[in-house]
Amino acid sequence: MPVLFIGHGSPMNAVEDNQFSRGWKEIARKLPRPSTILCISAHWETAGSLVTGLDQPPTIHDFSGFPKALYDVRYPAPGSQRLAQEITSAVKKVAIGIDREWGLDHGCWSVLRQMYPHADVPVVQLSLDGGAPARHHYELGQELAPLRDKGVLILASGNLVHNLGRVSLPPRGDFNTPFGLPWALEASDLFKTLIDGDRHDELIDYHSLGHAVQFAVPTPEHYLPLLYALALKGKDESISLFNDEAVAGSLTMTSLLIQ
Repeated sequence: MPVLFIGHGSPMNAVEDNQFSRGWKEIARKLPRPSTILCISAHWETAGSLVTGLDQPPTIHDFSGFPKALYDVRYPAPGSQRLAQEITSAVKKVAIGIDREWGLDHGCWSVLRQMYPHADVPVVQLSLDGGAPARHHYELGQELAPLRDKGVLILASGNLVHNLGRVSLPPRGDFNTPFGLPWALEASDLFKTLIDGDRHDELIDYHSLGHAVQFAVPTPEHYLPLLYALALKGKDESISLFNDEAVAGSLTMTSLLIQ
């Protein structure tokens, strides 16, 4: 299976028909149908690493201040205890625990609702260990590679540039009107250059990439899913970009397809 990194942006992308939700739908049409989906979302941070182990994971509305229609959304995809067990067996770097309380957060279901609207593909989430350094996440991602040969779509969901404290709408237009502040565009261009050149060590050591990147990644949780996706890139595989736009000044929707 290919690998995806999705810039998920606003939860409203789950219910809106816009350039980004259409991009997710189009990429799903191009992919082989997955047997199961493993989602690594920016919105599930834990002490240590966990995978979801419920047969029917609930839809988690982990946000506030949005219209009621968004809170009414349910994404009733089944879970997969089989995949959860395969992950705990495949990963040797750390012990992966099985969580039976967490469901699907919006970093996961807001994207999958557009990609697989019938919610008929089983979904498991892998948490981000909030105390682990960036290289730990990259190396853990490498251990997930065998799942690709079993029909598992690994979908990492975050944003390359994500600084909600500096959101700034363009003079004319709405949240999804393409618009990036200079530092956000600078960081985005640097990230894409490093991604294109397979310069993964520099991307892992993102703290050393200068002031623009420090603004772009004030906290790591939306950036770390990228490292999981890059860790899974095979030697002869290529990366193509889609939804490659900045919005709200300080977010980028840039998404990657690895195949």
